[in-house]
Amino acid sequence: MDANNTGWQIADIDHIARAGALVPDLQAAGPEIDRACELPARIVDAMHAAGMFRLLLPRSLGGAELDPVTYVQCVEQIARGDASAAWCMNQGSGCSMSAAYLEPAAAQQVFADPRAVLAWGQGPGARAVKVDDGWTVNGIWQFASGSRHSTWLGGHCPTFNADGSPRRHPDGRPWDSTMLFRREDATITVNWDVMGLRGTGSDTYAVKDMFVPDQLSLTRDLASERRHPGLLYRFATAQIYAAGFASVGMGIARAALDAFIRLAREKTPALTATTLGDNAVIQSKLAICEAQLGAAKLYLLNALREAQETVTTDGELTLDQRVKIRLASTYAIHRAREVVDFAYHEAGATAIFESNPFERRFRDMHAVTQQIQARQAHFETVGQHILGLPFSQRWL
Repeated sequence: MDANNTGWQIADIDHIARAGALVPDLQAAGPEIDRACELPARIVDAMHAAGMFRLLLPRSLGGAELDPVTYVQCVEQIARGDASAAWCMNQGSGCSMSAAYLEPAAAQQVFADPRAVLAWGQGPGARAVKVDDGWTVNGIWQFASGSRHSTWLGGHCPTFNADGSPRRHPDGRPWDSTMLFRREDATITVNWDVMGLRGTGSDTYAVKDMFVPDQLSLTRDLASERRHPGLLYRFATAQIYAAGFASVGMGIARAALDAFIRLAREKTPALTATTLGDNAVIQSKLAICEAQLGAAKLYLLNALREAQETVTTDGELTLDQRVKIRLASTYAIHRAREVVDFAYHEAGATAIFESNPFERRFRDMHAVTQQIQARQAHFETVGQHILGLPFSQRWL
């Protein structure tokens, strides 16, 4: 890092190893995480102690300010232990990048607490109206992953002038901002009853006629609003969320495939005289899965490395690189799903028991594929870009 805090941080801690050290405890806590639909206090404590919620926070606020390549490998490690923990970690880390768009005093207010976690979700009906020194905010937001252990919440809102007219960017787009407020000031509806990723506790929250001061409102991913010079913050949250959630999928797949390998060496299926591992079809499919998972991971890491190099020399990502990160992320999620499906199916009846390490990973993986990051439409967007056709850049 140079004197102006603009370069990539040289890690003085092996954060990937720290993440990997949490895997045994996360795996052991899996059933409890599922039952409670949230991360147990001891798991939250362990993740805080390892700094897993502050990996993308500026060093000036006590964060690690990791480069994306290192960061996503931490996410993958946590996902090997538990997908919900990794999902919460990635969601909260993406949220923490908002510190780069806050005035320093406001960033300190939100993130100075070493256990600070910011969570947010979607709220299409929300709105923020300008008043003196701030905003009057109304809204209901869903899918706030990690909100049960969060200290602050964010509400994404279209913004309006005091006379009710919509505020717009110079190009005519609606001006959306994110309003930050303490978790205890919102009304929480506990309604996270889902098939997979149960432990994320992604509840619904609401505020009514809440005043949010100007210093706690921000516009994310807009260069003119960025206040922190670190190269990490030249990446938009869209790229970090995409690559991070893809790494959740790859961590699930890695854990499922490792569990299958152990099973294949020991299990003799009913009505057979040899182990699963002695079956030539299993051997071939297993090798293909290893290649799929390894290739998807390397493709994603390579896309991020190329982007980091460009940011270092030119200051911003190119459109081609944003597209490539989107493609590599979506591709990785779908290849990971195929690997998990193989492990679950070929494990046979063993896989359907909650006491065995397959059914929860199957559910978690298929919850990942239902999220925005896995939409098949992303491939269409990339194809349009490759062909030189008009396309929406919303998810880039």
